[in-house]
Amino acid sequence: MFARHDLVWLSAHGWDRVCAGAEPEHRTALDGWRRAGWPAVVRRDEAVPVAGQETGLLALGIALPPRVQDDRKLRIAARAPIADVGRHAPPLPLLAALDAAPARWRGPLAAFEREATAHGLSPAAYGSVALQAVTGQSYLRETSDIDVLLRPLGRAHLETALALLARHAAALPLDGEIVFPDGRAVAWKELQAALDGAPGTRVLAKELARISLVPLDELFATMEELA
Repeated sequence: MFARHDLVWLSAHGWDRVCAGAEPEHRTALDGWRRAGWPAVVRRDEAVPVAGQETGLLALGIALPPRVQDDRKLRIAARAPIADVGRHAPPLPLLAALDAAPARWRGPLAAFEREATAHGLSPAAYGSVALQAVTGQSYLRETSDIDVLLRPLGRAHLETALALLARHAAALPLDGEIVFPDGRAVAWKELQAALDGAPGTRVLAKELARISLVPLDELFATMEELA
């Protein structure tokens, strides 16, 4: 089973397929990525209405570091057969990304990681901070966010997660998502705004195969069942 933000290492055949289907101007970058042995990242497949697993193909993304000349970050989308996945892993644990963070963030981010782990929230990283940790390339800029994933299991656990994020966001540019027990993910800031807003407010929930506007109670029901 795959989820958004998972890390995927392709087989030689998988890379051959990805490179063959790429735009000509992307092939040099893909070849370098392949030679370095870096993973691709699982993304939502916008091309099909059903999950990538059901089609036998997995939607992947490779984001290059910002270019020196214009700070533009090239994102390459690809699809590969699941059979060509050599191995895959969940999103990078936040602990593994700490050393990649700029010095000014490292202490506050380590404190956030310790608290989130102590509360059983399984903190993980994705986006620029994770890519910098995995590849050693320079992704983070002064304006970068720190994208994190937290996985609360129940309503009280969720309240703890949101309070933790809000408190540490005073010292860190924390962005990212809350992942519910059924795998749907919601941006934590959007979720907090909805909780503070009018009853019945819907939030944008992201899955591997689709995005949808759902009422909070629908998401909370997954917690009540599994917590």
